[in-house]
Amino acid sequence: MADQQLGDALLARARNAIASALGGAQVKEPEHPALHQPGATFVTLMRQGELRGCIGSLEAYRPLDQDVRENARAAAFRDRRFAPLLEGELAATRVEVSLLTPAEPIPFATEEDAVRQLRQGIDGVILESGRHRGTFLPQVWESVTDPWQFMSELKRKVGLAEDFWSKDLRLYRYEVQKWSE
Repeated sequence: MADQQLGDALLARARNAIASALGGAQVKEPEHPALHQPGATFVTLMRQGELRGCIGSLEAYRPLDQDVRENARAAAFRDRRFAPLLEGELAATRVEVSLLTPAEPIPFATEEDAVRQLRQGIDGVILESGRHRGTFLPQVWESVTDPWQFMSELKRKVGLAEDFWSKDLRLYRYEVQKWSE
């Protein structure tokens, strides 16, 4: 079950990190003891129902407070898929914060075995092969409901062919708590 007080604290920090960079007004930031512990977050920005930026950390290597602020600024200003967010867009932009659990390897013998193990709507998946690495948050299951399509699109996202398979490919799963404005 998601801790709403933590969610409120993370959402406020994410919005304030973006507003501060744009010179805008900030909201009150509630305190929470988890903010000082290492944590891995993804910050997703939505505008008019469309993705406007999404950047995050796959591993907890800095305090949660710092991680969510850095990822919010990165999602707003450094996501290569989008132009930097403008001050006039911020009011209409909704922030979502996902807090990741530590990733665990998914052992598999074949691609069919790997795909069969994916838990739809639960698993975020990290795919690694050589220099290729990327992830889909569990929220991607909302728009990609077929596990084979999920795997194919994740391969394409990291720069591999949809039918690519190698014995050196590695998969990891994680779960998230998420909060949205």
